[in-house]
Amino acid sequence: MASREAVRRTMQSVRPILSVDREEARKRVLNLYKAWYRQIPYIVMDYDIPKSVEQCREKLREEFLRHKSVTDIRVIDMLVIKGQMELKESVEIWKQKAHIMRYWKESQEPKPTDFLSKFLSGQT
Repeated sequence: MASREAVRRTMQSVRPILSVDREEARKRVLNLYKAWYRQIPYIVMDYDIPKSVEQCREKLREEFLRHKSVTDIRVIDMLVIKGQMELKESVEIWKQKAHIMRYWKESQEPKPTDFLSKFLSGQT
């Protein structure tokens, strides 16, 4: 009983970063998604990446869906802040082409997990 009271007090003392409730956090995520969606054609053109606008938008959707299970409002706010920083860096061309292409590196070639696959790829 005492531990429940301690948890309740701790939960009450934690202050939100940006959003007060889930609905506000959801609106921030949707606004960030829309901002990225609108900027993708310009990013593709400015960085001259070998991907189409459709492929980039598919990757954007994949990145947002990767974090769909996050329920803590503070974590959602931190992810939104990081997404806004990434967007600003991309739009202001503070990144290089390799930084943009890094988003596709993870999903193209999954790392081998069993011994034979590792051996054939030269990791072991």
